[in-house]
Amino acid sequence: MTFKELLGKKMLFFDGATGTQLQAWGLKPGELPESWNFTHPEIVESVHRGYLDVGSNIVKSNTFGANPIKLKGSGLDCKATIEAAVAIAKRACGGRENKFVALNLGPTGKLLAPYGDLLFEDAVAAYGEMVRYGAAAGADLILIETMSDTYEIKAAVLAAKENCDLPVCVTMTFDQDGKLLTGATVEAAAVMCEGLGVDAMGFNCGLGPVQVAKLLPQMLAATSLPIIINPNAGLPVEKDGKTCFEVGPEECAELMYELAQQGPSIIGGCCGTTPAHIEAMIKKCKELQPGGYRDCKLTAISSYGKAVHLGEGPVLIGERINPTGKKRLKEALVAKDLDYVCRLGLEQINVGAHILDVNVGTPGIDEPAMIAKAVPALQAITDTPLQIDTSNYEAMERALRLYNGKPMLNSVNCKEESLSKVLPLAKKYGAVLVALCLDDNGIPNTAAGRIAVADKIIARAAEYGIENRNIVVDPLALTISTGAENAAIACEVIRTMKARGINTVMGVSNISFGLPGREAVNSTFFTMALQAGLSCGIINPQSKPMLDAYYGFRALAGYDEGCKEYVQHYADAPKATATLVSEMGLYDAIVKGLAEASRKAAAVALQSEKPLDVINKYMIPALDFVGNGFEKKTLFLPQLLMSADAAKAAFEVIREAVGVGETQGETVIIATVHGDIHDIGKNIVKVLLENYGYKVLDLGKDVPVETIVKAAQETKAKVVGLSALMTTTVGAMEETIKALNAVGDCQIVVGGAVLTQEYADAIGANHYAPNAVSAVNYVNSIFGK
Repeated sequence: MTFKELLGKKMLFFDGATGTQLQAWGLKPGELPESWNFTHPEIVESVHRGYLDVGSNIVKSNTFGANPIKLKGSGLDCKATIEAAVAIAKRACGGRENKFVALNLGPTGKLLAPYGDLLFEDAVAAYGEMVRYGAAAGADLILIETMSDTYEIKAAVLAAKENCDLPVCVTMTFDQDGKLLTGATVEAAAVMCEGLGVDAMGFNCGLGPVQVAKLLPQMLAATSLPIIINPNAGLPVEKDGKTCFEVGPEECAELMYELAQQGPSIIGGCCGTTPAHIEAMIKKCKELQPGGYRDCKLTAISSYGKAVHLGEGPVLIGERINPTGKKRLKEALVAKDLDYVCRLGLEQINVGAHILDVNVGTPGIDEPAMIAKAVPALQAITDTPLQIDTSNYEAMERALRLYNGKPMLNSVNCKEESLSKVLPLAKKYGAVLVALCLDDNGIPNTAAGRIAVADKIIARAAEYGIENRNIVVDPLALTISTGAENAAIACEVIRTMKARGINTVMGVSNISFGLPGREAVNSTFFTMALQAGLSCGIINPQSKPMLDAYYGFRALAGYDEGCKEYVQHYADAPKATATLVSEMGLYDAIVKGLAEASRKAAAVALQSEKPLDVINKYMIPALDFVGNGFEKKTLFLPQLLMSADAAKAAFEVIREAVGVGETQGETVIIATVHGDIHDIGKNIVKVLLENYGYKVLDLGKDVPVETIVKAAQETKAKVVGLSALMTTTVGAMEETIKALNAVGDCQIVVGGAVLTQEYADAIGANHYAPNAVSAVNYVNSIFGK
């Protein structure tokens, strides 16, 4: 049987930690594990056999770091490396029944734009290259693992789907609070992965079985797909100069047995899990039934950071990013003024919009090009999910492809061209799809007619594998000025769909077109539609009557227990409406991550205040606010980086005004240690340190010990920051610390996904930074800032 045929029907078992085993065979700190596919193929094969012989069904090819982006400059060729690795794994399987080779795709080690310098399509291309080579070499499935960024996950999944027909599995690395590095919740990541059509998803690395157990229920509730659990053997510790993991084989087996009874379909291990761990796990769990596929009724859309549920209470979709009837927005789009578009989004979010509708179609612009800029720009400054609103098919695909998360797509209708063009796109990119009650004959003038149109769309969508839960019907309210029954017709469609378990959405203000005093009609109709069961209202959230109707209905209908939201709304209302985002000062512009607004605000501030006062009064407090939010996990990495960019833009204005060059403050050295080519964390620390006025000497990645020591001696830097992601490279970090301590008295701060406070203490670091803000705070303390 194939992997796909067994998935969900029989409990399957992954192997454990290839890197840990290669280290036991003599892999040196900083040495690329993939190089052993050529220098020690017999050992790599022996490692695979060690897991297969104790019962593993799936071995991961030794290609975790074989991405062409990572391999650049290493002397290894991507094609040759992957072909050799897959051949070794296939030899280890030896044609045995129910033994499979997973082509292992690890992270690129870079942040994708707009937060980093790796373009989305370049990431897709790099992963596509790996997939083509691995599929041709005979891999049985694709495993995208150790992922901490939903955007990189999407790039890898699209690459897999577009370059092979193998099953695709994704496992992600969450922190103990259930967040990816870029801020995604378990739920947000899961609904995106399922939408993109992966075959199974789950957890690996970062956490042990105890920590994963706390997060598993969230994933089980968010997806119908089979779940994978490949945890570490606990958390890493340092013993006698070696990286060790605290959970032994028997304890691990007991913990995994408890987890396996909760519904996963594949279990195995990551860092620290040896063949002994996997053998004990298999003996304990092999007779258990897999969780398989479950009936998940959740309808949700997501951004990079969070998910919004439909059908569990009314949801507000902000309608203002739509140029129809908006002269200023049309002018901004023609001028490519994305800052104005972002401000419109923030203003709506500020007053309670849960989703933003994004429509940039207007005469005089290239809509596909504009929406390809507007969607990333909005996602750069907010984690509010977006509804992509366009009838231009090219613009539709470009926006869907670049969107980070599971979007809402507005819309498809019952005309054949629309069905044949839109349904494949919605399926490929996993969108929740708005279905308009419109066909070749126009909008039916009865509720029954509109319901019949909706039924046809739903039936056609099913042919593409789009479930009812991913369809949202729009009854298309027509103005009552041309038909007194139009409000009743729309409400009847809503009631019927609700009874069938299908969600609905509607542009509420259409009901009053052509009438004076429109807000009175709109707000009353909104209440009627909510009472009928409307799932989502596309409204102007800056309209007080509309928000009054919304919060009043939620309180009266029992959605707002104790009227807490109602009371809070009216307590916050004066603050929310007093100042538009377009009027914000420098502090707010930095906090919101608006670079252009920060430039303008800095220039205005300099007209009446001294440069140093501007920095100390507005900029540093804004960075401190964002940093504190990051540490408290009320703000996440994307907001942190965009705020840092906004502050950088303001600093440039100040430098130009006073005629100073680059930062000449205290020197801080940072580097990713020898053998490790992951520099995301290091780069984030660099951006933040520079914004606090430090001169940062960035030595790059895969930096030899002697290079770091030489730089520290020459610059007499008081602080050196070291980063490492992989267990195979933390040994190089310890060597670097010993060498630095032998020649000077600099303070050494360390960070990286594999590290813990205990481990950092054991290898002699002065400070363990679990995140970038912690590193910056420590440096500030050293220099008395």
